[in-house]
Amino acid sequence: MKIGILTGGGDVPGLNPCIKAVVHRAIDSGHEIVGIRRGWAGLLNYNPEIDADQSQLVTPLTKRSVRTVDRSGGTFLHTSRTNPGKVRESEIPDFLRGQFHGQERVDCTPHVLKVIEHLGIDVLAPIGGDDTLSYGVRLHQEGVPVVGIPKTMDNDVYGTDYCIGFSTAVSRSVDLIHALRTPAGSHERIAVIELFGRNSGESVLISAYLADADRALISEVPFDINRLAQLVMEDRENNPSKYAIVVISEGASMTGGEIIESGRADAYGHRKLGGIGQLTGEALNEVTGIDILYQPLGYLMRGGAPDSLDRMVAMSYANLAVDLILSRTTGRMVGLQSGVYTTVPLDVISRTEKRVDVEELYDVQEYRPKVAHQMGKPMFLY
Repeated sequence: MKIGILTGGGDVPGLNPCIKAVVHRAIDSGHEIVGIRRGWAGLLNYNPEIDADQSQLVTPLTKRSVRTVDRSGGTFLHTSRTNPGKVRESEIPDFLRGQFHGQERVDCTPHVLKVIEHLGIDVLAPIGGDDTLSYGVRLHQEGVPVVGIPKTMDNDVYGTDYCIGFSTAVSRSVDLIHALRTPAGSHERIAVIELFGRNSGESVLISAYLADADRALISEVPFDINRLAQLVMEDRENNPSKYAIVVISEGASMTGGEIIESGRADAYGHRKLGGIGQLTGEALNEVTGIDILYQPLGYLMRGGAPDSLDRMVAMSYANLAVDLILSRTTGRMVGLQSGVYTTVPLDVISRTEKRVDVEELYDVQEYRPKVAHQMGKPMFLY
């Protein structure tokens, strides 16, 4: 078989070890593997009608070519948020542009199917979040064998308890939250630290819990700024160093307010998030009169090499995915449930949304994590 592998959406630590493990296992099993660059954009921009080197889009992978990739974070195949099923007219490849006129969004799936056939790809292994994998579902419905591997630092792909990248993002966040105690304490300020997390507040919940932050504001629960101000002033007063730490999801919102978004929507309908931390800091300053230290962690959460847990999961997911491919069991996604590796139907990702269990894990009055019952909970409390 010829296996195609790609990474789509935001990068996370653990992608390169996953790719390397797939390559080694596939080659050891006597199969060929090609890397598709820049996510689904590699297939969208590939022109099967020309006899030219297009290795910048699709390239053979060997043990030699992946020998050192697992030593760094990110993805050496690169990534994008391309959705070939919904391509803006301005982003259609030049060689396809004459086929479409005056359409705001174009479905280029027939072209992608033609490219897959031209390349002789027998099965695709996309690594991504629910957006990237949703196009994998589309291809599966079109008859392309697909095995999905979940990754996202938000850990919000439905159907699996764990996604590649989450542990490292939490570890980075905990370290940085603790580092910010130094300037917050030195200047006796209220620190407002903004983390990634569009619709799920799990990264904030777990990071704040492990870093023992004073308050955590998650995407699932709107917060009242006056109540928050009262709480953090008490936190600051009770702290001998006279500071307080608030950790907030980029997708959080104030009571009666809206999520802060900017820019145009991407191919999956998402606009850029960010800024609620700054808005919250300004509001807290206005209510309390205390100077604010506002720090968005942003890409620092996903930068650098993966931690040991993300390496373990990435390599295990890779081997589980190849197990499925070798048995010709496709239309599945690998995952973890209750601490056990498993697989689920690929289309399960679109059946519902994965969110924080607020009743079990969050105190809506105190704006902080809680663990109602420890017994029976998985390692990361999701």
